[in-house]
Order: sequence, then C-alpha cells, then structure tokens
Amino acid sequence: MIRNLVLTFIASIAAITVNAQDGPPANWFNLDKEADGIYGVSTEKAYEKLLKGKTSQTVVVAVIDSGVDAEHEDLDDVMWTNTDEIPGNGIDDDNNGYVDDIHGWNFIGGADGKSVGPDTYEVTRLYKKYKYKYEKADPDKLTKKQMAEYAIYEKVKAEVEEKIESAEKNLERFETRKTTLLEALDAVGTVLDGKEDYSMEYLDSLASGGDSQIATGVSIVKNFADRTSDIEEIKTVVSEQLQGALDYYGDQIKYAFNTEFDTRDIIGDNYADQYEKGYGNNDVEGPDALHGTHVAGIIAAERDNGLGMNGVADNVQIMSIRTVPDGDERDKDVANAIIYAVDNGASVINMSFGKGYSWNEEVVEKAIKYAQKKDVLLVHAAGNSSQDNDTTDNFPNDNYTKKCLWMKKEKTFKNWIEVGALNWKDGEESVAPFSNYGANNVDVFAPGMAIYSTLPDNEYRNLQGTSMASPVVAGVAALIRSYYPTLTAEQVKDIILQSSEKRMIQVKKPGTDEMVDFTSLSVSGGEINAFKALELASKTVGKKKIKSIKA
Repeated sequence: MIRNLVLTFIASIAAITVNAQDGPPANWFNLDKEADGIYGVSTEKAYEKLLKGKTSQTVVVAVIDSGVDAEHEDLDDVMWTNTDEIPGNGIDDDNNGYVDDIHGWNFIGGADGKSVGPDTYEVTRLYKKYKYKYEKADPDKLTKKQMAEYAIYEKVKAEVEEKIESAEKNLERFETRKTTLLEALDAVGTVLDGKEDYSMEYLDSLASGGDSQIATGVSIVKNFADRTSDIEEIKTVVSEQLQGALDYYGDQIKYAFNTEFDTRDIIGDNYADQYEKGYGNNDVEGPDALHGTHVAGIIAAERDNGLGMNGVADNVQIMSIRTVPDGDERDKDVANAIIYAVDNGASVINMSFGKGYSWNEEVVEKAIKYAQKKDVLLVHAAGNSSQDNDTTDNFPNDNYTKKCLWMKKEKTFKNWIEVGALNWKDGEESVAPFSNYGANNVDVFAPGMAIYSTLPDNEYRNLQGTSMASPVVAGVAALIRSYYPTLTAEQVKDIILQSSEKRMIQVKKPGTDEMVDFTSLSVSGGEINAFKALELASKTVGKKKIKSIKA
C-alpha cells in the first residue's frame, strides 16, 4: 500500500515544519559498525574482504511494486530484458502470454495503454462486497455461514465509516493549519518588509512582542535559518508539505474508502475469475513509479559508477512487475505477478507492500507454493503500522493451512522472509518507530529509515519504511544467490537469519515508549548482515545444480 509512506511523516507536518537535523551518510545502509561507526549491513566490507576477485552469476530480482523507471541513469544498465521478445512489434514472440514484455509486465494496466493510479483499500472492497447482502439483513435469520460473513461485514463497515470520518476531520484540520501558518508567515513578511539580512536576536524580539501570529511565523522562519531567509521560499516549502497531508486525506475520501470508486474497467479483466491470466500491458513504469524505482535502486543501482548511490547487489537484473496502485494491491494481481516472475527467471522477488485484509488469500498462497516449488525466494515488507504481526493481520504472509485428510495443519512457507525496519540511530532508538514486528511472523530487521535511493527522471531522495528495508534484504539474498548459486532459496533464508547480528540491547517497542529486548521483536532476533551472511554461505554446501537463467 503506497499511501502508507505518507504515514511516516504526517506527524512531523502536524508539528509545524521540517526541522533541520543531522542525518546519516547517504550510503549508511551499506556501511559497517566497526569500520564506519554506524550499523549498516556491512555490504562494502563484504565486497572488500570477501568478494574481491570472485566470479558471480547474474541473478534476476523481480520488483513487484508501483513500477520502475527503466531509463534511470543508475538503473538502465541493470534492467532485465526479455531477449526472446522483439520490442514494439505487437506480437507475443516468446509465447508466454504477454505481448512486448521487454522489462516486465503491468498487471494494473489496460490493453489500451492506460494504467491504474489511485485505487481503493481492500477493506473498502470487502465492505462493498458484503453491503448489498447484509445491509438490511436480520441476524436472527442468518445461517451459520452467513453469520460468519455478517461478522466480517460489521467489522469492515465500522472501520470504513470510522476512517472516512477521521479523514474528513483531518482534512479540515490541515486546511485550517495551512491557512494559519501561511498567514503567520505573511505577517512576519510584512514586518520584515523584504529584509533578508536579519539576525536571530531580531527575530526573537519580534516573537516577544505579544503577537501570537508573529510568534508562530518567527518559529517557522527560525527552523529554516540554515536553508533560506526568503519568506516566499519558506512559504512555498511549508505549503507543499501541508498540501501533501491535504492530498493524503483528500484521496482517502475520494478513492481509498470510496465504495463507488472502481478501477477494474481500466484493466478490462474478468475480476470474478481470480485465476485469469494475460491481462494488463507492458508499461512497467506507470503513472507514478517513485516507490518502485526507489526500491529497485536499493537492490541494484549500479555500483561505483560515480552516480547517485550504490545498490546492494552488483550482478543483478531488475524485472519490473507493476502490481501496486496508490491504494491496496489486489490478490489476483499479486498472484499473477509472482507466477510471471517465476516463469521468467527471477531467483528473488521483492514485495514492498501489504494490507490488513485479503480478498482471496488462497490464490496468493498457490502462487507462493509455485515459487517455493521452483526455488524462488520471496522477500516481503512487514508493514508500517507499529503493530505486532503475531496478533494483527498483514497480508500476504508466509502462513497457510494444509488439509490432511480430516485434519488441518498450520504451516509456513520455507521461501519467505518478512522484514522489519531499523533506524540509523543506535541504542534505544535502533528500531524504526513505525515498523511492524513479531517474534513469530517477522524474520529479521534491516535498515529502513533515511534510505537514499533512485527516483524517476534521474532523481534521488531519502525515503523510509519497511518498504525500504525489504529490498536491502532482497539485495543481500541476490548477492548470496549470485556468488553461491548452488544454494537453495530455503538455504539462503536460513543463512540470512542465522548470520543476523543479535544486538543485546533494549529498544523502544515501535509505537510506544516501552523498552524491550531487540532480540524479542523477530524470529532471528537480529538485523541482517551481508558480510556475515556471505561468510556463512561460503561454508554451506549447496543442494542444487547450477542452471542458466533467462536474461
């Protein structure tokens, strides 16, 4: 769910402005505590101490996301290219069911070239699904099966209505705040009368004059002291920040929780058929590839080319599978994306998305089982709700039910890694405050705050979320599979978890001030470390024959 990125900075906007503060080095997630003084994953150390002079096999990593800018200066040479397909001829040359799929596929696009941008949340779709059946139902007259559905209806109805009410209140609150802050800046601007050369002492004297509006404006101006003294420039930045919040809450009302909004007419598929294939188009970028491009850069941005930043893995091709809209991804599309990635040679799949409800969990589970059978590793973001995934649903996940005669057994997929996010700070703030966690359902933690990576149109920026932590792990997994190709997906997972660094410290449990052992927040109890993982990989006997990949 792409909109969840906004949640990680809405609180700072509500406070007033962006306060300048020291941050980590741009490449911090690749650094080493001993060598660089910061808890990255020791990627650079691994290249220097373990991998120099060693040969590797090219690995395809599928990025199931919002889309990837395949022409980005730091990604153009690492994009997967389907050499069995002739670009632009309108023919399915390789007979894989997808026409002109050069760099991947777009499962949320239509045959006419259009693509889905905003979409609803899954909870909204379920509310709409059950509303027509149970809105006027008498619970006393329902069957046992109907009562189970009715319970779901009651739950999703309450959630959607609560979220709409909250969005409307927040929209009004931020509209008022925007007006208040901009008027405060106007008031300060009038007093300054175009003066740009003023001291902090002069600003303090203005703030102490008893005018609360002037005092508010001064506090904003002082926060920008190290960037600019131009009032109009400050107004522009503040306005853009607050507009982001207004757009977020406005989109919740217009799209996310709007039961009348439906995007499947753009795609033109038969949504009732959850196993339908072949729909979509070959636009792997889509209308907003910010999220997917950032994820792709973390995994595989060209290393040491003098541009932007270094990705984790050095011999990787990125396959872009556009599946995630500005809203919740749909299970049908996710299942097809996984199958497409497997069938077209991916060894690792990154999935930086998630949601609290599932429309058809079974169709995704079958796709995951298919990937497991084909020895493909899936890496998934744990979510940004500061929640315990052991007690709160987060889909998709690695749990499934296996039916054995008259019994049902709860099982977990062996080819799945669930990833929480770390802060760049040490000590009690080591875990990102927004990150989900879970002693049973989150496997490992990885850097996920202030991650500098690629954006569309040759841009770069810091973003944060478990969405950024997951590709760090996917990159390390790709490194292992590249340099030690006989290792199976299950072996790679075991290596990553076993070699994770267990910091024996107390940290703030995400979303609270409660102090807990860092080791209690995940299955492995640690954070991924590329150096230690590759060291362990070098000592592990692989269980598979090396096969050439489609590249």
